[in-house]
Amino acid sequence: MHQAEGLQRTYGSPRVTIALLEEGVHVSRPRVARLMKKQNLKSIIRKKWIATTDSRHNYPVVENKLNRDFNVTRTGQVWVSDITYIKTSQGWLYLTVIIDLYDRKVIGWAFSRSLKAVYTTIPAWRMAIRNRPITRMLIFHSDRGVQYACNEFKNLLSSYKLVERSMSRKGDCWDNAVAESFFKTLKVEHIYHNSYKTFKEAELSVFEYIEAWYNVNRIHTTIKTSIKNKKEILINQLVA
Repeated sequence: MHQAEGLQRTYGSPRVTIALLEEGVHVSRPRVARLMKKQNLKSIIRKKWIATTDSRHNYPVVENKLNRDFNVTRTGQVWVSDITYIKTSQGWLYLTVIIDLYDRKVIGWAFSRSLKAVYTTIPAWRMAIRNRPITRMLIFHSDRGVQYACNEFKNLLSSYKLVERSMSRKGDCWDNAVAESFFKTLKVEHIYHNSYKTFKEAELSVFEYIEAWYNVNRIHTTIKTSIKNKKEILINQLVA
């Protein structure tokens, strides 16, 4: 039960059950929940979520083509994106991510100290297409934030003929639930356990979480493969 013992209180009964089943321990989720409750074991309490989307702009928005249909059948069918903030002693560090709905992997991201598209959505997009070139029709879904609606980002996506843009309805976070869920998981499992003095320290810490844990080892019902040796390669690129 080594995997279950190393979860550091970040898994609730559903993922503990999956971890045990993967190790050959046949047990039901209700039983795991009862045993965890008996021994006062539970997932770390979530902190309040704070919205940071700035949709007060005059750029056109597009309709919600995703419509909360998060079940996809292949990679590159739907990508979702969002932006959050990380506190450091030097100020706020912003993190933009792009997630493939098929396997829930973070395929593109960008750290920035500004919320302008040139530092957030655009570099995250460029990383995503390097990691997963677009070969078939793709829906790109986001909120209505200015970084996604502005001309710079709109024109960039329009240059890819296979890409169809989609945006959440106004004030409805559930339309982008997968991206919201990733940020909640990142903060509860990792960021809230750390105190960052510098931007670089935060960047390296979050990078390691994404590439060495979330994309590779963390249990998702949709993850099919693992990435080997990528941590060392990308860390060298980050600190170079």
